Amino acid sequence: MKLIIGNRSYSSWSLRGWLAAKQSGLAFETEVVPLYGKDWDTAKLQRDDLAPAHGKVPVLWDGEAVVWDSLAILEHLADKVGRDRFWPKAEPARAMARAMVAEMHSGYGALRSAMPMNLRITPFAKPVSDAVRGDVVRLLTLWAEARARFGEGGPFLFGSFGAADIFYAPVVLRLRTYGVPVPGFAAAYGDAVWEHEWLQSWITAAAQEPWSIPAFDAAAQG
Repeated sequence: MKLIIGNRSYSSWSLRGWLAAKQSGLAFETEVVPLYGKDWDTAKLQRDDLAPAHGKVPVLWDGEAVVWDSLAILEHLADKVGRDRFWPKAEPARAMARAMVAEMHSGYGALRSAMPMNLRITPFAKPVSDAVRGDVVRLLTLWAEARARFGEGGPFLFGSFGAADIFYAPVVLRLRTYGVPVPGFAAAYGDAVWEHEWLQSWITAAAQEPWSIPAFDAAAQG
């Protein structure tokens, strides 16, 4: 399999797709496509391997099958290796995990806009708007419920690392980057995600990439 991702410093959806590929346990190669470089709008449409996704990342090629969108990639891989590798086995926990992943996939617009993922800037305390605060309160409420009801057996949302953690991992990075204060249970969960060997591998690789997107850096600090 081949997974095409964008710049690791900025592309939260690429991080989700990559974590899903790691969680599958299957062998895959990774190619990074520098986003928004010179003539990007033209170049992305000239690549056959990006054409099915209209130049968006991540894109997973699995033989003749091509899958884009991080949630679709996760589900494709779950079908291949068994859904229990990604989702909790117990039905109540699995139901909540699926709902949390779907909500992350489609919501939290204020948080995404005000606090884009950016591993290139020095962490700082950014003022939080009412809209962003609402998103933070909502996700902390979900984290607290998942940990309280289903968190036995490990430090992650449903005990062991899985789909919900894959989808909320970029949020952990955002909260750290922008100095958002969180209660102790959320800080402990964030530390567990941050210290996970896969996330540390991603962060290390991001630091070695030469590309920057000045407009993204300015937006993050604005």
